Amino acid sequence: MTIRHPLASVEDREARRASEISPTRRQGDSPSPVDSIDLATPHACECGLGECRAQLLPLLHEMSRTVTEAGDLSSIIRILLRLMKRHMKLVCGVVSLYDRDSGKIFIHESFGLSEDEVSRGVYLLGEGITGRVVETGRAMVIPRIADEPDFLNRTGSHGDIATTDLSFLCVPIRRGRKIMGTISAERVYDNRRLLEMDGRILTILAAAVAQAVELYLIENVQRVALEAENRRLRGQLKAKFKPSNIIGGSKAMQEVYDLIEKVSRSKTTVLILGESGVGKELVASAVHYHGPNASGPFVKFNCAALPESVIESELFGHEKGAFTGATAQRKGRFEDASGGTIFIDEIGELSPSMQAKLLRVLQERAFERVGGNTPIQVDIRILAATNRDLAAMVEQGTFREDLYYRLNVFPITIPPLRDRGNDIIALADHFVTRFSREMGIEVTRISTSAINMLRCYDWPGNVRELENVIERAILLAEDGVIHAYNLPPSLQTPVVSETSAIGSLEAKLNAVEYEMIVDVLKASRGNTTEAANRLGLTRRVLGLRMNKYGLERKTFR
Repeated sequence: MTIRHPLASVEDREARRASEISPTRRQGDSPSPVDSIDLATPHACECGLGECRAQLLPLLHEMSRTVTEAGDLSSIIRILLRLMKRHMKLVCGVVSLYDRDSGKIFIHESFGLSEDEVSRGVYLLGEGITGRVVETGRAMVIPRIADEPDFLNRTGSHGDIATTDLSFLCVPIRRGRKIMGTISAERVYDNRRLLEMDGRILTILAAAVAQAVELYLIENVQRVALEAENRRLRGQLKAKFKPSNIIGGSKAMQEVYDLIEKVSRSKTTVLILGESGVGKELVASAVHYHGPNASGPFVKFNCAALPESVIESELFGHEKGAFTGATAQRKGRFEDASGGTIFIDEIGELSPSMQAKLLRVLQERAFERVGGNTPIQVDIRILAATNRDLAAMVEQGTFREDLYYRLNVFPITIPPLRDRGNDIIALADHFVTRFSREMGIEVTRISTSAINMLRCYDWPGNVRELENVIERAILLAEDGVIHAYNLPPSLQTPVVSETSAIGSLEAKLNAVEYEMIVDVLKASRGNTTEAANRLGLTRRVLGLRMNKYGLERKTFR
């Protein structure tokens, strides 16, 4: 677009006037893109239209200077609206911004609207004239809004829209290909050329404020969205590790939940005890995400995963040149966890020398990097876990007594899975849902016989073993149900072995038959007639099969 200077030559003006088509249409004109109209005509600088747009030049200069010197969107918008209101005789002017994350276009500043009308002026992409301008990036001129069905009057400022003679102009605030909002205006126009000229002027104003709008969206709207997303993710983590959401409602676990709730209120050191696979890390996570350091990092370190020569450098960090291969300074896990929590798993595996160094951190919350001599202070909470009997190790002299008492401030013992009763089935159902979703294999339930096997097993590997068993069973399930024969041989019940001395095929057939009979009896609540009909058997045959497996109908009522 070329903007000609007001003092263009007379010859040039005459040449353009000769080729000009006089616009006389008023009512019924269809919306037209402003950028398709050449407004660099002599009339843009003359006052023959009843209004002189040359008076806008001082304020355009002032706004340009403000954009260059201040870059503050509030100052720029104030000047913009003042220009529009005083010198374009508008009854309403609006600057709307587009929030890409929410998909909403909202009014940022305006004149001629009440607070309630501003709050209602929210559009989605492609919705109404404003939404279409943001979606297409093309300006629109509506000569008479009463004749335009796409004008939604979302603000409710017009009352009966069919009686209004106002025109509506809306131009995009564009930076490159990115549309960040709109500038829109309303007033009565008696001259179509003046209407389109004002549309061009709004386009110039939109280009002037585009950079300031982009910076505002980055620093405010997008930053707020990122902060909200951060809070949402932290909330998800907190909910994930909330004690009440740890799977299981047995009495033994309820006692654990009570301890977690009490100790989470402070920064007390916690020692988590229990067999391998009981979920000590999950408990540590629950303590952290409900504690005073929940907003800080949660750093995990397993003492059994690394050789002793590496553990010191991993925990405390090292200085450049501290040992061969130390080409740069490196922070350790304690520094990484500053302001949050460090979880040290398998702490019973630490060597005596590392136990002494850990004791100092517990006492003073200070340490030196390997190869350094400058004390480093950290604000951390220490959670430790082990599957070993630390008290017995103290008696044997393999674990420092002073360290043991520093760690054993608040012990939490996680019960083994075999002592958790019906938690076994609750955990199994949880793993079925999880692995079914992850693997894309539809498994809806665990059969009754399989449930009995899960309950009877001793689970030496605890929750971790149960998780592996269910994952394997999901892969073997063929009809959306985990059957007894889908479980590992170590879980098979005596029912199968006692009725299958012939061989593995007979064992599998007996297991399937037993499971089907149990499921149908359970569904029919012990009604043998209904169960026989479902199985396609007579009552007599069903009775013989039930006797074979020692089943009684009253068990299922």
